[in-house]
Amino acid sequence: MEQFPEQASTNWLMSTFIFTVGAVAVLLVVVGLVMVDMGLVRRRNVLDTTVQKIGAAMVGGLGTLLIGYPIWMWQFNSAFGAPQPLWQAVKDWWIGGTFTTTASRYIDPTVLPEADVLQIFLVFFVTFTMATMALVHTGVVERIKPVPLYAMSFVMGAIISPLVGYLCWGSLSPLTLRGTHDFDGIFPLYITAGTFALVLAWRVGPRLGVFRPHPSGIKPASHNVAFVGIGVLLILFALPFITIGSGFIFADVGFFGISFTESGIGLVIINLFSGILGGAVMGLIVAYRRREASWALMGPIAGVVMGGTLFDISTSWVCLLVGALGPLVSLGTAALLRKARIDDPKVVPLALGPGVVGALLCGFLEWGTRTGGYLGLEGEYAPGVAEITPWWQLAGVVTTMLVSGVPALLMCLVFEKLGGLRRTEQAEIIGLDVDQWGVTNFGDDLEPGLGPVLPPEPVAEPMASATRTHSTPSGLPD
Repeated sequence: MEQFPEQASTNWLMSTFIFTVGAVAVLLVVVGLVMVDMGLVRRRNVLDTTVQKIGAAMVGGLGTLLIGYPIWMWQFNSAFGAPQPLWQAVKDWWIGGTFTTTASRYIDPTVLPEADVLQIFLVFFVTFTMATMALVHTGVVERIKPVPLYAMSFVMGAIISPLVGYLCWGSLSPLTLRGTHDFDGIFPLYITAGTFALVLAWRVGPRLGVFRPHPSGIKPASHNVAFVGIGVLLILFALPFITIGSGFIFADVGFFGISFTESGIGLVIINLFSGILGGAVMGLIVAYRRREASWALMGPIAGVVMGGTLFDISTSWVCLLVGALGPLVSLGTAALLRKARIDDPKVVPLALGPGVVGALLCGFLEWGTRTGGYLGLEGEYAPGVAEITPWWQLAGVVTTMLVSGVPALLMCLVFEKLGGLRRTEQAEIIGLDVDQWGVTNFGDDLEPGLGPVLPPEPVAEPMASATRTHSTPSGLPD
């Protein structure tokens, strides 16, 4: 078989390494979300919450690995003139496809340049889906059944998240070529997860004791809020590597945002930290004003989501101010949810609210900035073929919410007919760790005792005295 050593050039190998780090860094976001939920759920639900979140992330990632990635690659096949572009993408990039099962040195660079990079980008998408489902699960912790959650996770990974990416995230996606702009995955990650979680939280219903007292006396009780701070720091540690992975690196040319906007690695990292610090300081102010520590811990995340569409094209002071708006938008979103009696104090306020407002704000702040296209292409696919506008940002938001929200509602209705989305009331009262796994995960010093949760093990009858052995002072049997 003919080999192509140019696929192993130093420049391409360096890009492969950078994207590998970005892909793996997304797993730290999943770890951070596990820590956040460990801190905020009831102590007797910690184990089940952790298992469900990791399980949902893995099943969603499997969906993307099996068949989801070709949907995103569809846009590139269309632009480069491949016949039957979607079907060709499926043949090339499903788990048994030509490009997923062939080492890069055996792939002709005239057919697929930078094969290693695009293969690693498949892993990037897998971990992206994992983070998306970890976010969705956070919106319905302590009450959703595992089977519906895992089934929805697979559909998210196989269809929904890649389809939003195809439409809104990529330099050759249909909406990007008309003026919709994204950079840090605001559409396929935050708005998608926020919309899905909103529908799911509405259909599953609130946790017992959230909006009105429950006869059992049960009410939501955080296990250890300090874990939230640890989780947030893990997420912040991962974000710079993920941010660099949200673009194109061309040797001797430069760094471009995923929408093929002119940018630079240093610029996006400065802008990222500007958004983080803006959200952090405003979160501190909100926390002390309201005497609610969670705002101080979540403020940086709200700032990142709020400015995520701007990091590749804006300036640091703009990202600082936009990031500072994040906790305020989150606060308003949370208030709306409480009025609607929808129990999700985390995902919709932090992901959907700031994601939507930040995306729309980008349309006004960067009105007229060139976006879309790809290096070396001409005509409708030429670099900078489109201009960012508020109405195309709105089109991206509406499209994303429909693509994620409608399937979420349909799947909820199906599972409601098949046996329900929610665990039994008794299971929620005694704790999901005991109900599902038969174990406790706490010292029970902060919550009312459950009493015996497992039958005692049988104790062997004592042996007759005549058969017992006795020891002499020397330690040997008589």
